[in-house]
Amino acid sequence: MNFEFYFRTISLSIGLAMDACVISMGNGLSNKNISKQKLLLMALIFAVFQAIMPIIGFFIGYLILGVIKDYIPYIALFLLTIIGYKMIIEGIRKNEKEAEKTKELTFFGLIIQAIASSIDALSIGITFAEYSLVMMILSTIFISVITFFMCLLGFFIGKKFGNVLGNKSEILGGVILIIIGLEIFVASVI
Repeated sequence: MNFEFYFRTISLSIGLAMDACVISMGNGLSNKNISKQKLLLMALIFAVFQAIMPIIGFFIGYLILGVIKDYIPYIALFLLTIIGYKMIIEGIRKNEKEAEKTKELTFFGLIIQAIASSIDALSIGITFAEYSLVMMILSTIFISVITFFMCLLGFFIGKKFGNVLGNKSEILGGVILIIIGLEIFVASVI
């Protein structure tokens, strides 16, 4: 494990956490008087799902590593580009009126939000198949911790600034994921 691994992991963690951050921003917009316990629960649920999904993806990828080993840089580039593109398009298309809707923040609702925002982490976990178990665990810890804090940050940004930042953070997250995919691809080809 070297600087490149940590840089890539932190960048990837930020990119993956952007969906959860944006959803938390929306939660901040529509639930300005949330209790501290519910706010921490929200961030924790997002963080746990962002940790579980890459682990599942890692084991799926590990089972088929022999078949896909030579293609991992291509798979990473493809998955990160698709996910990043999807985030950018969703950020551009986001209707500002949707952000203004008030919604009740329930436990079940948080679980659904967490699953929806962590599906991309499952795909990324497949690309971790070439990692050692320690590298995969470190990556998921980074993803989880960064997601937790970005959810808190997103909630407070949503609460404070409203619609000003909304879709821009989702677009930024998409761009970060595409750049990481290109970096993985270029580093393995060279």
